[in-house]
Amino acid sequence: MSESRLAPAWDRLRSQGRTALIPYLTAGYPSAEASLEALRAADEVADIIEVGVPFSDPLADGPTIQRSTFDALREGMTLAGTLALIERAALTRPVVVFSYLNPILRYGLERFLRDADALGLAGLLLTDLPAGSDPAVESAVQASPLDLIRLIAPTTRPERLAVAVEGAQGFVYLVARLGVTGATASLAAGLEASIAQVRRATPLPVAVGFGISTPAQARTVADQADGVVVGSALVDALGERGVDGARAFLVALREALDGRTVAR
Repeated sequence: MSESRLAPAWDRLRSQGRTALIPYLTAGYPSAEASLEALRAADEVADIIEVGVPFSDPLADGPTIQRSTFDALREGMTLAGTLALIERAALTRPVVVFSYLNPILRYGLERFLRDADALGLAGLLLTDLPAGSDPAVESAVQASPLDLIRLIAPTTRPERLAVAVEGAQGFVYLVARLGVTGATASLAAGLEASIAQVRRATPLPVAVGFGISTPAQARTVADQADGVVVGSALVDALGERGVDGARAFLVALREALDGRTVAR
């Protein structure tokens, strides 16, 4: 296995005392060209970028991401198209592909890992692949140049958490609350305890996502976590206000995480 492509980003952030901004964008939403420009806008201020592969049965996602996924599928976006979009964007930040397992298997796992490696992608997060559920798939990703990012629920018991983080790479993605993705008015109670529990289980950086909707919420999470993932609120901004609106929201998040401005 080669050295993690995410490690230099985390090392840099750690040396600067900063928290990672990790925006999520659905590939192909609201159109291929707008998606391309949104990815480039994210590249200006983000530390790591998550790119979602549209899928017809996004069970872990709430209304915003579901809508963006279905719109992208109607526009003809596919996994192959997602990789082509990332290549066109020529991003300078590490990219993590966020996908359900089915599109990867249909494309071909080995083919995907080969093509993703050729693009220099940094990681893969498989939403519906619990740790231990498919050792062959997990081992293939872990042996590749892409990091296998684990998704951890806040209700995970300590004994299960030990299994879930075993073999995790790059960072651990902690779900901030129960349920599907989506913007929320407030952060979940007990989040600080959940972060502390994950930290006790793994030395990997901990990024928190699901439900972080405002720069103020991002700042609060940044006091506890190594990274903050913002998806639905960003996708909403892109859909409602276009690329300029998405860019402005990203800048506000960046400022909040860096302790300069907290928009409310």
